[in-house]
Amino acid sequence: MGGRVMEHAEFDGGIVIGYDGSAPSEKAILWAAEDCDRRGCQLHVVRAWTVSSATRPESWSPTYVPSLNEFEAAVRADVERRVAEVLREYPNVEWSVHPVYNQAAKALIAASQHADLLVVGHRGGGGFTGLLVGSVSEQCVRHSYCPVVVVHTDLAD
Repeated sequence: MGGRVMEHAEFDGGIVIGYDGSAPSEKAILWAAEDCDRRGCQLHVVRAWTVSSATRPESWSPTYVPSLNEFEAAVRADVERRVAEVLREYPNVEWSVHPVYNQAAKALIAASQHADLLVVGHRGGGGFTGLLVGSVSEQCVRHSYCPVVVVHTDLAD
């Protein structure tokens, strides 16, 4: 497996969703899918990853460290499987997955240059769960090139 891994997402228009599999990102992707369904636009699912946050490839073993390309393929397959399940209620929404080897805020801000709208959950899977808005969401609101929607979950969640 050769070639460079994707370090930024490129596309032309549509809605970008930052997705990490957390409960807030699951709610955000449903919000984004509903909006895409209404608008008739494409949904671009951006999953920022590093080796420490990536889905472990099947080739991984205690004696073998997979290549970045293998990690990227594992991330793509995992996210495609999860998104297909989450978006089964929206069969008319066209979507694509963009696994980006970068920090989440940097990946989403860069992707916002090509988007009509950026959608993020109020916080992701890491950090402090009690925060009303996580650091990635806050950075996206401050630095995005397009409008940003921060989808909040109920406090009971």
